Amino acid sequence: MRAARLIKMVLLLQARPSMTGAELAQELEVSERTVTRDALALSEAGVPVYADRGRSGGYRLVGGYRTRLTGLARGEAEALFLSGLPNALREMGLEDAGSAARLKVSAALLPSLRGASDSAARRFHLDAPGWYQEPETPELLPTVAEAVWDDRAVLARYRRQDAEVERELAPYGLVLKAGVWYLCARVDTAFRVYRIDRFTEVTLTRERFERDESFDLPAFWEERAAQFARSILRTEVVLRLSPDGLRRLPYLTDRASAQEAAEAAGPPDEDGWTTLTLPVESADVAFAQLFGFGPDLEVLEPAELRARFADSADRTARLYR
Repeated sequence: MRAARLIKMVLLLQARPSMTGAELAQELEVSERTVTRDALALSEAGVPVYADRGRSGGYRLVGGYRTRLTGLARGEAEALFLSGLPNALREMGLEDAGSAARLKVSAALLPSLRGASDSAARRFHLDAPGWYQEPETPELLPTVAEAVWDDRAVLARYRRQDAEVERELAPYGLVLKAGVWYLCARVDTAFRVYRIDRFTEVTLTRERFERDESFDLPAFWEERAAQFARSILRTEVVLRLSPDGLRRLPYLTDRASAQEAAEAAGPPDEDGWTTLTLPVESADVAFAQLFGFGPDLEVLEPAELRARFADSADRTARLYR
């Protein structure tokens, strides 16, 4: 436990010019007194850790000291190689860079760990697209990826319904969702999301934009994805569900909306059935999602959807008589 903490302390000091005792304590999840003892232990072991005294003091490595990656355990090394996404790197035009990086890391590892790359690749594989979908790499993805890596502003033409619009974008980050690539970009002062397969033209400008370091790509995407999921639920249906139907509802419709609808519903009736109001994308989508519940679900409203369920149930019953 302590050996791993000492290695982490050295790597933290390699990555930054200097760190205070409080900063190291927070990163290592120990007390500042423990940081002092660990720094002394490293110094006695020959690692040149120097402590600056005073209010603005801190810990730093002297003499350009660097350590090789000999402190990695096999599980850590395999996790490092597992973090790469070969298919995504290839689609972004970064396959050669990723391969070179893996080779350099492999060369720095102990001989006993150099099989970690093959070990991870034989055991885990990421297949991002959903079932029954043929993934297609957007032709302009490598250009967009280059702009993202280089903080380069782009002039882009984008298909929106039946028209094309032109925008100057500051491309902040790429997201691969269910086999579809998205660009999160700043337009003027607002952040927006674009499907990359709808770009018809992307031109890198000579200008580099100043990145807002407070921008959190995972948090931004999670918020926008939740907003999008709710924005498409424009219709409401009133349902009566058996206990089994209520249990299955989150698995066959939007999970968050189903759970919220169930929590807002009143107590079950004398038959044990629950009546609730569920947001859905449209009547057609609701029919496709809910008809499979069979006798465990009754549509109460709207009347048009209830009539559609009744007609389909009658025709299905006649088919199987």
